Amino acid sequence: GGWESITYPKGTGANLHEYPKGTGENLHEYNAPPGGWGSVDYSKGGAAPAKCPEAPKMAGSPFTFTSYYEVKATPDQVVNGTTPTGGLAGASGLFKIGINSELNLICYNIEIYNFRGDYSSPAATATHIHEAAKGASGPPRIAFPNPVDVGNGVRRSVGCQQGPFKTGLLANGKDTADGFHISQIEKNPAGFFADTHSSLAVPGAVRGQLA
Repeated sequence: GGWESITYPKGTGANLHEYPKGTGENLHEYNAPPGGWGSVDYSKGGAAPAKCPEAPKMAGSPFTFTSYYEVKATPDQVVNGTTPTGGLAGASGLFKIGINSELNLICYNIEIYNFRGDYSSPAATATHIHEAAKGASGPPRIAFPNPVDVGNGVRRSVGCQQGPFKTGLLANGKDTADGFHISQIEKNPAGFFADTHSSLAVPGAVRGQLA
C-alpha cells in the first residue's frame, strides 16, 4: 500500500507537524542582537569557526625543498672557456630544480626542446650542473640522466639524486663531484649553471645560470 499505509506510533516521525514551537520550525523568528549578527565578538566564546590546523610537514620528505630554481637554458649563454660559441641554434631548455640541503638531495624535471645530434660529453652523461659564473666555464658537479625523446621535439628527464655524487669525469685523478655538497649551490646559485651537450655543439647545446 506504499509508505502512506504505515501507521507510525507517536514520536517516531509521523507526527512531526505536532512538535511545539521552538523546536526548529520558527528559527526565523529569533531576533538579531543589537548591531546585527556581524557585531558579535566570538573571541569570548560561542560558535566561532574552528581554525583548521596546518598540515604537518613530513620529516625527511624528498618533496620538502630548502630551495627551488627554474632555469631557462638557451644557446646564446654557452661559452668555451670565456668565448661564446652560439650553442645549438634553435634549441632551448627548462630545468626545474628542487634542493633539500639537509638531505644533500636534488630533484629535477628537465625538458630540452629541438635538440639535435647525439649527447656528447666526457662525463658519465651529457646533462649537468657545472660550477662557474656567467660567461665562464667550470667542472660539472651534478650529472643528470640525459633527457629522452617524448615526442613533438621534447626530451625529458625527471628524478632525484642524493649525495655523495659522481659525474664520471676525473680532474687530477678525482671525480669532479668528490666532496661536493648540494648546499654549495644554495650558498651561491649564481656560481652554477645547468646545461646539456650535443655532438653538434660539444661545449654545450644550451645553458642557463641558476641565478
